[in-house]
Amino acid sequence: MATITFVGLGNMGGPMALNLIKAGHSVYAIDLMPELVESLVREGAHKAQSLEDAVKTSDVIITMLPAGKHVASLFLGEPNAKQGLLEQLSNKPLIIDSSTIDAATARSVHDACRENGIDMVDAPVSGGVAAAAAGSLTFMCGGDAVAFEKAQPILGAMGANIFHAGPEGAGQVAKMCNNMLLAIHMIGTSEALNLGANNGLDPSVLSEIMLASSGKNWSLEKYNPYPNVMPTSPASNDYRPGFMVDLMAKDLGLAMENAVETSSKTPLGRAAHDMYVDKQDSGEGKKDFSSILEDIAK
Repeated sequence: MATITFVGLGNMGGPMALNLIKAGHSVYAIDLMPELVESLVREGAHKAQSLEDAVKTSDVIITMLPAGKHVASLFLGEPNAKQGLLEQLSNKPLIIDSSTIDAATARSVHDACRENGIDMVDAPVSGGVAAAAAGSLTFMCGGDAVAFEKAQPILGAMGANIFHAGPEGAGQVAKMCNNMLLAIHMIGTSEALNLGANNGLDPSVLSEIMLASSGKNWSLEKYNPYPNVMPTSPASNDYRPGFMVDLMAKDLGLAMENAVETSSKTPLGRAAHDMYVDKQDSGEGKKDFSSILEDIAK
């Protein structure tokens, strides 16, 4: 079993860290919000005096942070300000960053890790809060084969599907592509269900028809956006997330930036981005991303 420092105990990080504890790993819980740390300590995590103290004895550092700037600040530090964590890691732990960030920042942290003799994988996740709690996340990993091999036993305590997408930053690229597609088929599913309902069809029956036909997709099958079709979906629970509009807008923003950088045509991705940003700007960023159906149904 490994000693792990887990940084970032929010909706995703908290359940992921708990699954590591359940698997028998020794986990130091780190977050800016004391109540999140205390909640995990009650489940068996260790409370460190500081992040710096925790990492001194850790075999692995896992981060689940909001954006690239937070990952860069933590590991690389800031000009004329605090020292980056990498320069303090004489014990050379494995670093697993499960944040969803831009590929360029992921690669810059990889480069710094290599310079310091530290193995790293960028390993963003898919599956949402339910999969985080169930330990059935999908991990999309970027990094060399040695680092990926080291990470697999740790990731296996939190996920059911673990992929080596390619070299440094490849995990972030895979996550970016996946979430752009997710947004597109969530919008398409919402449009189809709304069109059927406007023609008098029962959304539950229409969902069954499409699930048995060529329109079948994950949003329809696992996360139905129409209220009261799937009792466990956010749509049937006042669109409580789940996966927030704010997060989908962020991920689509990363995809659109990358599309410009790589001269990639993404007309449906751009349309999805604009719809989610409009919803975010209307003050509905904390709703589940499946609430895009409400905008379509207006």
